[in-house]
Amino acid sequence: MEYILVINGKPEGPFTVDELKAKRIKPTDFVRTEGMDDYKEAHELAELREILGFRKQVVVPQYFGSFDQRLLASVIDWFIVSSGFVVIAFILAVFTDNRMLRAIVSISLLVIIPLAYFIYHVVMESSAKQGTYGKQILKIRVCDMNGERIGVGQAISRNLAKLLCLMTLLIGYLFAFFNKQQQCLHDMIAGTLVVKDRLNY
Repeated sequence: MEYILVINGKPEGPFTVDELKAKRIKPTDFVRTEGMDDYKEAHELAELREILGFRKQVVVPQYFGSFDQRLLASVIDWFIVSSGFVVIAFILAVFTDNRMLRAIVSISLLVIIPLAYFIYHVVMESSAKQGTYGKQILKIRVCDMNGERIGVGQAISRNLAKLLCLMTLLIGYLFAFFNKQQQCLHDMIAGTLVVKDRLNY
């Protein structure tokens, strides 16, 4: 395994573990392997902790997803989730003359799409990618207050709490403008953050 190491703000390498040792790498130095999407501090990687004797530290998130990033990610996700169902409904509408069936399909979309959207968010936010495809495209992800991946239970509570934002006529989303961590109401309730990549090289 070889690592790119950030030295004086610039990526250098790749280096082997022995070369990293020779450079006296610190736990807080940023490193990345070819398979990683973003740089991480050396102590965050289990293999480096084991080889170099680092202890994992709590990394407090500092770079938060902005409201416009989150909004655009949401639009992308709605399009991804709903497009498949809309295409199926359109095909059924074109190839059937049964008005009752058309009405049932149209009404069922009002239930199926939000349910699919909820499941999609829970599964993707609790996955290793920590975010939906919309968030991945915009390089933001969901985490807990310490920057760690959230579990399925926390993802469920986060997405259920979004109902409160809707019930408050979207005012819950405006909370993001009034706190440093840019948390919406559902983030505050679930104890989650939306963060962006710390380094982009």
